[in-house]
Amino acid sequence: MSMWQRISLIFRSKANKALDRAEDPRETLDYSYQRQLDLLAQVRRGVADVATSRKRVELQVNQLQAQSDKLQGQAEQAITANREDLAREALTRKSGLTSQITDLKTQQAQLQGEEEKLTLAQQRLSAKVESFRTRKETIKATYTAAEAQTKINEAMSGIGEEMGDVGMAIQRAEDKTAQMQARAGAIDELIASGALDDASSLNNGDDISRELEAMSSHSEVEAELARLKGGSTPQAIEGGQDSSGILEGEPQAQGQASGESKEAP
Repeated sequence: MSMWQRISLIFRSKANKALDRAEDPRETLDYSYQRQLDLLAQVRRGVADVATSRKRVELQVNQLQAQSDKLQGQAEQAITANREDLAREALTRKSGLTSQITDLKTQQAQLQGEEEKLTLAQQRLSAKVESFRTRKETIKATYTAAEAQTKINEAMSGIGEEMGDVGMAIQRAEDKTAQMQARAGAIDELIASGALDDASSLNNGDDISRELEAMSSHSEVEAELARLKGGSTPQAIEGGQDSSGILEGEPQAQGQASGESKEAP
């Protein structure tokens, strides 16, 4: 197969597929019905034309018959008047008319037969057209119902073209939503770990403030740790005790007491 034949085959196949998608059986049926009506109209015009021709021949036959009868009368009058020559002329003319009348009657009979045939064909075609019209309407109604049922089923199952587009749009929206949720969660984790700065913080980008806050937090932790190691309570500290539990001023009092004991001897 040559390249041109392959291209031609591909083009015809694609064109046939496109035409098949574009074809609506209801429109095709209506077009066929209209063509049959046109054909029926042509047959009716043919019957009318044949009937007209037959009627014209019939009128000519009647006219020639009237002339033949007139010539017959004239021949009889000529014989009565002893004018044999005139009678012979009248009969001669009558003989010519008789020949024409015979030919016209033959044509009339042929036209009559043709008219009867066309009339019968018209009746048969009219019956077929009427039967086709009834069947056409039935097929159209059935096709419309099937088309509606198919669209309903496609809508319910989601396999229709429009519903398929809607389903794809919903799927894309869900995918984007899941992606945004994952991105938001990742950003929250990065902010919590300090890898990213919180744009809503007032001290955003201030390294010194963050360092001071860290030092303050560290100092508070160390102070609390020292308190726990010394076993002291906040009340004791407030009362003036040091970490050993001895009140401030006691060493001084003991010193004074020992001095007085030395001076006594």
